[in-house]
Amino acid sequence: MAKIDIRRPHGTTLENARTVVEKVAARISEKFGTEGQWDGDTMSFARSGVKGAIEVTATDVHVTAELGMLLSPLRGTIEDEIRRKLDEQFG
Repeated sequence: MAKIDIRRPHGTTLENARTVVEKVAARISEKFGTEGQWDGDTMSFARSGVKGAIEVTATDVHVTAELGMLLSPLRGTIEDEIRRKLDEQFG
């Protein structure tokens, strides 16, 4: 299984960071077909072949994911998309 682990400082309020994460998650969902659900300040997401979470703290956003065998070859593409969206929003 391929793993993704990305951490980005956000420099904004927790509430604003959560709003941005919802936008990023919506884009990821649209592109990769994931479904997300909040539990406190962590959004868990999953679909066949991938599961992960986006944790929002007072200082940063932490994205983790595990990709199954079929999606492992797309790790770079998925990771690049996540980084790009986080950089756009928090860069």
